[in-house]
Parts: sequence; structure tokens; C-alpha cells
Amino acid sequence: MSSHTLSPASVLKAPALAGLGAMLLFAAGAALITFMGDPDGNPPVVRQALGPAPEAASEDVQSPGLRPIEFSQPDDTGEPTLTGAPESFEATPSLDGATPATAEDHLAQTINPEALVPAPVSGLTTPGPSGPLPAIGTDGTRPDQAYARPWQGDPNAPMVAIVIGGMGLNRAVTEAAIEQLPPEVALSFAPYSRDLQGWIDRARAAGHEVLIEIPMEPFDYPNNDPGPHTLLADAPDTENARRLYWLMSQATGYFAMTNYLGARFSTSEPALESVMRALEERGVSFLHDGTGRISTIEAAGNDAGARWGIADRVLDEDPSPNAVDNQLLELEARALQNGSSIGAGFAYRSTVDQITEWAEQIEARGYILAPPSAVMARQQAERGLTIGPARSEP
Repeated sequence: MSSHTLSPASVLKAPALAGLGAMLLFAAGAALITFMGDPDGNPPVVRQALGPAPEAASEDVQSPGLRPIEFSQPDDTGEPTLTGAPESFEATPSLDGATPATAEDHLAQTINPEALVPAPVSGLTTPGPSGPLPAIGTDGTRPDQAYARPWQGDPNAPMVAIVIGGMGLNRAVTEAAIEQLPPEVALSFAPYSRDLQGWIDRARAAGHEVLIEIPMEPFDYPNNDPGPHTLLADAPDTENARRLYWLMSQATGYFAMTNYLGARFSTSEPALESVMRALEERGVSFLHDGTGRISTIEAAGNDAGARWGIADRVLDEDPSPNAVDNQLLELEARALQNGSSIGAGFAYRSTVDQITEWAEQIEARGYILAPPSAVMARQQAERGLTIGPARSEP
């Protein structure tokens, strides 16, 4: 804008110049809204295309013990895409030789030192029936190693890890989690999320390691139906494998998979072992939210020779702020007693807000907030279990 202003008299004498000035002011305002967000707090255009439209304002807090949403098959209206980024750019290789997949990844790695290596990493995928599947590299590199958040904290300090699930289904909460939570907090995404890969890329650019959710059979299935690719306790292994591979092929960049529901499925050790064996063959870890039979989950993981973990606490069965705070304190107590602990939460705005506030003082209380991959690795070592070699697919 010019530093000169027009007096009322000059405007009356020069209507053409006033009209031109108004046009320039409108154009400048539109440009600022596009790149910085409007003054009412709406997100920039480049962010509005990610994920579904926000739900009504009442979705943030639900009745205790209830999920705010259920999985559903995407409609046929087409996937939203990332807009506002240049169509091409000269990618700058990262230290390990990988190059960012998009302009947003490139900028994130340049600006944000917390950004994780862009996915996919070369050599860690293989073609599958529904899309690319994770694969162990020829040099032995596993996807759960390549896509985990690096961590070099004090191995003797009590470690606390947190995973927030249900990401990608509510745009407002997903954005808040990505932008507001510390990068050590992992985010678990629903496989039916629109623009799933875009959300994962954005989470990793902010430093969060990522998991993908496996819908598993609850006791009240099919009245409570987690979606068309739900793994069933009594289904043949070949059918569950087909569904699992579809879920795994919806995106790349995740270090582990986790269950969504599955109380009925977790009672079947053979079915659960088959799933964990398939994940191990592909170099992907498994984290259970701890709501099933712990002994069955442990036995299935050990028999499969898999890299697995079980959350110690569900943080928001009651999503009220006081209840979440109490569960976080219980999580600290478990870490002090056992050396580490893992908490699982869901995509409630109250959960995101309380964890953000709690994490600000965790180090002052003598604990370390660590990524779940680091806690799972520590727990695996403490169990003294030997991880078997990757198995070939039948």
C-alpha cells in the first residue's frame, strides 16, 4: 500500500483513482487471508482442503465412554487435495537421501527442525492388491524404524508416551492436535479418513509419529459396525489378511498399527496372532489400546515374534477435563513404578487441551515425554524377547 492517503476532497475530484485504490485494498486483503488466515480465525486456504468439514460445535465432549464418531465408507464425491502449493519445485535431499514428496514437506523440513523424514522412504514399500504395502528394505531397515520419531532421552528416567486416536475424521480437532500437542505425542489415524495421506504428511511435518487404526470386531457387532474392512474373530485368516492389507495400503509413513474397538476380536488368540504375524512380516509394530484381554494380547504378540505394546491407560473414557487430568496422574504413577507407561486417548478437544497443558510441566515433575516407539522398544528389551527374522509372505 502507498504511504499517502486520499482526503475526502480529492476522492470527490478523482473517482477513478478512488475506485482503483479500493480494488487494490480488496486484492491485498484477499491475499493476506489466503496465506495467513482471516481475522476471524478461519484457517488459510492451503489448510481448508485437508480432511472433512468440521462438525457442529457440540462434538468436542461426548457422554462418558462413548466415541464421538464411527467409521463409514467414504462417499464418491472425490478426495480433497492440497491447494495453494506450487505445482513443482526442486526438492532438496534430506540427510538420508530421501526427498520431500510435496512442496509442503519441503518447506516444513526447511523451517521446522522437528519434521520427520517424508514418506515413503525409498525401498520400504512393495506393490499390493489395493496399493503399496510396507516392506522391510533389502538392507534390513524396517518401516517401524524408518518412520519412528528419533529419541535420545535419558533411558533411566521414567518415560511417558501418549497416542491420540480417531485423527482425520474431524478436521478441527485433527488440526488442533497436529499444531498444539508436543511432537512426542503420536497421532493415530482412522483408515477411512478423507485425504489420509495428506493428514499423515502434515502430522509428520510437525514431528508426530503416526499409527493407522485397524477396525476390529466388538462384542456387539454388527449392531456396532466399525466399517466394511473390520477384522472378525471367526473369519478365515485369508479374509482377515485381505482386509488388513487393504487397511495397510491406504497410506504410508506409519510406524505401527493399533486397534479400533476389537473387544471380541482380542478374545481370539489365533486371530490376533495371525494379524500380528502379518505386521511383523512387513516390519510394522502393533500397539493395543489395552481394552481387551491383556494375557491374550501378550501371548499372541510373543508367539508371532512381533514388536508390540499395550497401553496402560485409556485417558478419556470420561472426557471431562478433571477426569483426563486424573488419568494422566495415574499414567505418571505407572511410569514411576515400572519405568515407562503408555496412555491412549481419543479425538476429543478436551483431551487435546488437557494433554497440552499437562505436558508443559512434565519434565519439572521428573518425567520424560517420549514417543510411543521409544517406550515400546524399551519395554520390548525389558521383556527380554528376541525378535525373529522377517518372514516371507505365503
